[in-house]
Amino acid sequence: MSMDYKKAGVDIEAGYESVERIRSHVKSTLRPEVLGGLGGFSGAFSLSAIKGYEEPVLLSGTDGVGTKLQLAFLMDRHDTIGIDCVAMCVNDVACAGGEPLFFLDYIACGKNVPEKIEQIVAGVAEGCRQAGCALIGGETAEHPGLMPEEEYDLAGFSVGVVEKKDLIDGSGIRPGDTLVGVFSSGVHSNGFSLVRRVFPMTAERLMTKEERLGGKTLGEVLLAPTKIYVRMLRRIREAGVRIKGMSHITGGGFYENIPRMLPDNCVASVRKDSYEVPEIFRMIAEAGEVEEKIMYNTYNMGIGMVLALDPADVERTLAAVREAGEDGVILGTVEAGEKGVVLC
Repeated sequence: MSMDYKKAGVDIEAGYESVERIRSHVKSTLRPEVLGGLGGFSGAFSLSAIKGYEEPVLLSGTDGVGTKLQLAFLMDRHDTIGIDCVAMCVNDVACAGGEPLFFLDYIACGKNVPEKIEQIVAGVAEGCRQAGCALIGGETAEHPGLMPEEEYDLAGFSVGVVEKKDLIDGSGIRPGDTLVGVFSSGVHSNGFSLVRRVFPMTAERLMTKEERLGGKTLGEVLLAPTKIYVRMLRRIREAGVRIKGMSHITGGGFYENIPRMLPDNCVASVRKDSYEVPEIFRMIAEAGEVEEKIMYNTYNMGIGMVLALDPADVERTLAAVREAGEDGVILGTVEAGEKGVVLC
């Protein structure tokens, strides 16, 4: 019996079809600095974008979507998971004050199904449009025998730029500064290993409408894509506000992420009653009998970004947040003490 690559499990023709299907999605993200088209060995991006910078600093971020993918498999919905992938990378770049320039994705799959690949990349392209960055390259790798045919993994990589003097590193944070929280869209892309232990991961359970969730299904709420805060942060800068420090609330929740922006002599005092925790987090805590500290150490609890500001800049910042279509709240204050977080 003669062998070829297709009999070994890799369908080259499906790969060609996937590239053709995603071409229009990639094109929709292009910026003037992008050189060449889809299909080259590397993505080319002109540095003309940073000619006006005095001391440009490149920023980079890479991440994946994690076990949230399991919900996409069960619900057979793949058009939003790419937004999560972009968000996890560009929000980190934005935390340093950066403007994302371009993005690359990597999809590993058990079997290349062109229609599914198109859905995934359509989501990646939507995330890039939201962030204002170009999707300039990627890779789809078929791994027969290593991954189940119906499964895939998705990861990404972003590069951005910031003027050195505008780099946000938290060094200017002082006791007396105000903490502003910007609301999340829900669970975002962290803590799903716990979610999958708390709720039965069946299509029936995920597709059941929940009165507590405003009539939405559990799967719909859990699969809601991660918010991309790039445009909002740009609007704050345009309002003339100097953000002193910023934390993207991802895995590790409040306790791990907020201290990452703090100097050694500062502690974040967060008022739990400053906003209403979304119902989905209450459901997770109740269904899994998860202690409050574990919840705040695992999830964003409804807050996707935390900003440290001079008190005089708070109202201008909240106005800019609202103008960008988001909403926020005064979350607490910075106090003198050992670096960390205190919930009160």
